Amino acid sequence: MNPHRIVRLVIAFVIGIALALLAYQRVSDPGPALQRAREEAVVLAARELLESTVAFGNVLETVDPLATNRRVGKSYIYPTASGWEISGHYRRPGSDRWHPFLMSLDEKLQLVSLHVRDDDADLLGAAEGDPKLTVSGYPALGDEPQDHPDN
Repeated sequence: MNPHRIVRLVIAFVIGIALALLAYQRVSDPGPALQRAREEAVVLAARELLESTVAFGNVLETVDPLATNRRVGKSYIYPTASGWEISGHYRRPGSDRWHPFLMSLDEKLQLVSLHVRDDDADLLGAAEGDPKLTVSGYPALGDEPQDHPDN
């Protein structure tokens, strides 16, 4: 047998064993599964908080990290030093438009702040009495910021 052929077989065998060990470690690592379970629990808690804050008895359709819809917009979940931040979109039944939201939760999954873009009168009224809720309306036609030609 040619010595180069033996060296190639040994190298292929060593690389194969190394890849098999790496794949086994990756599959058997419980870290990613535990992280995913924690993130799912955070998003489910965020859905409940969002619905209790902005639904006013309606059933909300949501786009969040568990229910993604790229045509509506992106959604994120991000761990912070003091808890979590979740973004997404919601809409009420009927011909309502999609409304973006950004929610901050603490470690105990209690609402820290909720920023939404919505022009619902009930929600605007609720925001006046709730320091955790910030509602910004949509700009009127012609009020959108324009790119300056010097930029």
